[in-house]
This record gives sequence, structure tokens and C-alpha cells, in this order.
Amino acid sequence: MIILAFPDYLSQARRLAARLDVALAEVALHHFPDGESLVRLPPSLPEHVIICRSLNQPNDKLIELLLCATTARELGGKRLTLVAPYLSYMRQDIANRPGEAVSQRIVGKWLAELFDDVLTVDPHLHRISSLTQAIPIKNAISLTAANEIGIFLKQQFNHALLLGPDRESEQWVSAIASNIGFDYAIADKHRLGDRQVEMRLPDRVFCKQPVILIDDMASTGRTLAKAAGLLQAAGSRDIYAVVTHALFCDDAYRHILQAGVKAIWTTDSIDHPSSCIKLDCLLANALKAIA
Repeated sequence: MIILAFPDYLSQARRLAARLDVALAEVALHHFPDGESLVRLPPSLPEHVIICRSLNQPNDKLIELLLCATTARELGGKRLTLVAPYLSYMRQDIANRPGEAVSQRIVGKWLAELFDDVLTVDPHLHRISSLTQAIPIKNAISLTAANEIGIFLKQQFNHALLLGPDRESEQWVSAIASNIGFDYAIADKHRLGDRQVEMRLPDRVFCKQPVILIDDMASTGRTLAKAAGLLQAAGSRDIYAVVTHALFCDDAYRHILQAGVKAIWTTDSIDHPSSCIKLDCLLANALKAIA
């Protein structure tokens, strides 16, 4: 067995390799002036190859993943496992208007053709209950960072209120709250566009304890910023945020902090200065379970 790690996920892959006590090699990348990618792997590979890369900024990464997986097969890999803690193109699961591509179905089928196993963490699924519905292979495994986030929060607070910004977040918020014995509440959100949301807080007191916003991802940051503003209007002064996937497009990170959030903590599914919650133990245990 060997782990092949892309440069943008190298430090996380090294921790994973150490936990599994397996060899690691870095995938060499070169980008030509016209935007094409050159991918270079070790010239000989064992039968089981684990490829590690989170798929944020996905359009270039997916092409490089195709080149990597196809070449790994040619170099001796018989079983290919993808570890993609952040998995892109999962939100578009239906055609909302005639002619729209259903990217979840298309990308999921493509990954199923490339890999024997796919492991991810807290994927952004709307209308399906199992990752195998999007990626039609036996070992399409959706993990959750709820336990890792809960352990981290328990180290920071004796007690706090966890707040999910919308109903989609309730699955993560309720799991974390149950694990560590914190209270939780869920706001009501309606998205009006990529950067515009309407939100209403539940009817309860927010000013007597720290409030921690919990979400699976932050891209534009407008959802978390909107929630922070409403919490301040409701009298809360100790507002924090925990996010599984730190996408943080453009000014998102700064925008959330400027909205009144004292600190933002994220997992290391994506490299970011806020990434302090490690996922290597979670991923290692899942890989051992399917070995």
C-alpha cells in the first residue's frame, strides 16, 4: 500500500500515512503556461494505492485527479482509493431549470469509474441520504467530523449554545451537541442568491452563554455573517464559528470576523490558517475498516 499525496494536501497526508504506517509519495505537478497540467507519479506502484486530495477549486483538480488515477492503474495499481475530505459538485442533485447539468450524478459516476473506494467528510448532500446514491460503488463512504469538532469544543468551553444557520446544518449540529452535552438551536434561512440570504433566529435567549455557529462549509461567508449580526442584535456578545470545510472565497473569512465572530475554527480538510481540527484519526480508522 502507498499513499499518493498532491502538494496542497501533503501535510495532512503525511499525518495519515504515519497513523497507517504506510509509505507516502508526493504527486509531482507542473503547470504549463497555457494552463495544462503535467502529473508525475513514482514509476512503480503497489496494488493498493490511496490518492489524497481535497477537491476545493475543483475544475483543475478533477482533471489532475483523472490523470493521476489513470496513470496509477497503468503503473500497477489494482485497487484505487480516493481520500477527498472535501468533495466538490455534490450540491447540484437535480436540474432546477430545463437544460441544467446534474453535476452530482455526472461527477459521481465518473469517480465511480476511476476509483474502487471514495472516502469523504460531511459532503454537501441535499435530497439523498447515502453517498452511494451519488457515487455508485460499494465503498462510497461519507464520514462526519462531528466527534472531532465536539472534542475540540469541549476543550474550549464548559458549556455553550450551538447554532445551526439552517435546517441542512441540523444533522451536524445535533450530533455534536449530543456528543458533548451542549444545547443547540436551528435558525431558519432562505437563500436569495450566491451572496444574499434571509434568516430568522429561533425564539430563545442568546445573551447568557457563548454561541457557536456550526456549518459544514463557508464559501462566501454571508450565511455565518448574517447569523452573527442577528445574534448581536439579540444581545449575544460571545459568538464563535466552527466550519468543516474552509472554502472562504474572496473576502469571506474577513467578512465573518467583521460581522462580530470572535474566532473561526475549521478542520484541516482544506489548508487554511483556521484549520486546527485534525481529521487524520477519523480517516485512518475508516481506511482500516475497509482494508
